[in-house]
Amino acid sequence: MENFELTVLGCGSAMPTTRHYPSSQILNHRERLFMIDCGEGAQLQYRRNKIKFSRLQHLFISHLHGDHCFGLIGLISTLGILGRTSELIIHAHADAEEIFTSQINYFCRDLPFNIRFNAISPNQNEMIYEDKSLKVFTLPLRHRVPTCGFLFEEKEKEKHLIGDMVKFYNIPVRELASIKQGADFVTPDGIIVPNERLCRPADPVSRYAYCSDTIYQEKLIPLIEGVDLLYHEATFAEDNKTRAKETFHSTASQAATIAQKAQVKKLMLGHFSARYQDDSIFLKEAQEIFPNTILANEGVKINF
Repeated sequence: MENFELTVLGCGSAMPTTRHYPSSQILNHRERLFMIDCGEGAQLQYRRNKIKFSRLQHLFISHLHGDHCFGLIGLISTLGILGRTSELIIHAHADAEEIFTSQINYFCRDLPFNIRFNAISPNQNEMIYEDKSLKVFTLPLRHRVPTCGFLFEEKEKEKHLIGDMVKFYNIPVRELASIKQGADFVTPDGIIVPNERLCRPADPVSRYAYCSDTIYQEKLIPLIEGVDLLYHEATFAEDNKTRAKETFHSTASQAATIAQKAQVKKLMLGHFSARYQDDSIFLKEAQEIFPNTILANEGVKINF
């Protein structure tokens, strides 16, 4: 059974087009929703994909460029109109609280819910969120303003008890939790029963890495090694490699090189420049280096 479902709400870059919305995604982990970036029009795409507003609790902003956060005030206003009462937590650069609080106070007065800003340090690789089954880490990126990506990583899971062995050794219920976590069992006679005799291995954990605007940088590779899915910006094709470097963006080939060197399982490209009328050029260039590449597009859902 898949543990993550990713829905792409927008995958365009700064210049608006009729083909793509600005950056925004929804990551569903066991029916809990996390929004990653909130470009203009994100809430329209939210509705179009029939996602429940009430299940959104955390929002992660990679950096404070408009195509990644201009949709935030509209989303907050709608949540207020819908009568939301639960807290909304926004993980973003420290400047975000000052920037958005003035707008919230002006446009979204008397909200029925609290908004809490969690200041993050984009230049650090650190855990910024944790619950009983998931951790989220920042991934330092290099762009024109402080920018980070995000790594969503499941916690190590419990092992699976072998029912017949539990019955055979007449293991008390109070012992089962510790055995699932790796403990051996000691019988009343003092015999140690190894854990591997009592349990099957735990299911592997799932990991998703989101790398928004960034120049090519190999420092990222050890942080995302082996992830199930990597989203990496590919603003330009190789015909604009010089422009990519000047604007601190990446090409599709560079994104594929990162994926190849990090040995990720699947790569998804996004953040396409408006100058390209056909996104297939990104896919062609990337697949020459990393075959298991797909393109982001509005409404695309990936389960992993």
